[in-house]
Amino acid sequence: MVRTALLAASLGAGLSLSGCATPDGDFYMGGPDNFGEANRMTMAAQVIDPDPVYDTPLPEGHAEHAGQAVERYREDKVKQPDRTRTSKSLTGSGSGSGGN
Repeated sequence: MVRTALLAASLGAGLSLSGCATPDGDFYMGGPDNFGEANRMTMAAQVIDPDPVYDTPLPEGHAEHAGQAVERYREDKVKQPDRTRTSKSLTGSGSGSGGN
């Protein structure tokens, strides 16, 4: 009884470990050359292209308009945007328990 249980456990462990191997015999992680790959990819994603190429030209900016906006902000006279509604207001009631 103990022998069959030991045989079944070792067979299960062998099958589960073989699932980590690739067809060429290497394990899934690929060895020491794959260690830290996620960290390297994250660092590479944070690098800024020093000479970017855009499909469309950048829009022109007006320094005078930006300066006027800053002055209005400093004097607390900011232009209020137009009020727009994006959806209908739905009314309803809900109940829930607030107990912890």
